[in-house]
Amino acid sequence: HLADSLSGLCVEELRSVPALADIGSGGGFPGLVLAMFRPECAVTLVESERRKADWLTREAAPLPNVRVVAERTETLAMNERESWPAVTARAVAPYPAVVELAAPLIAVGGSLVVWRGDRDDDDFAGCRAAETVGLVRDRVVPVEPFPGARRTLHVCHKETATPERFPRRPGRATKRPLA
Repeated sequence: HLADSLSGLCVEELRSVPALADIGSGGGFPGLVLAMFRPECAVTLVESERRKADWLTREAAPLPNVRVVAERTETLAMNERESWPAVTARAVAPYPAVVELAAPLIAVGGSLVVWRGDRDDDDFAGCRAAETVGLVRDRVVPVEPFPGARRTLHVCHKETATPERFPRRPGRATKRPLA
């Protein structure tokens, strides 16, 4: 998990961004790892499960650049809309749902980096969903964080503001994907 998280530093947007939000942080991958290796970057870990958020809070205590938010991304997007220059997501939901959940958090001109396995096949649906919420997929970066592990990092850029109707109600992005 550590090597997989660090593979995100292959993407220029994550090497140089001053702040980022990691949605569905769970066990701290990739957000907590990126915060450790980029102490100059303000990292917000977003985790809706209280138990996991409490664990993240304890683990992040020595890191002054980390903030843990214990709420759903849909709720955070209503309160801090388009606030981050970058958002990351790893093992959160199918690609179309991740795009919809992340877009309202990303500032116009910002980026989304999504960790995907080599067998994920919902690319077309994800690209269609991205267009709906103001994102355009820029590139797919193949990475091999350790021998035999094939992953791709999908990088999207936010070209226009996300329509006000997003985020939808909690849970809608996964139950009724855009594409």
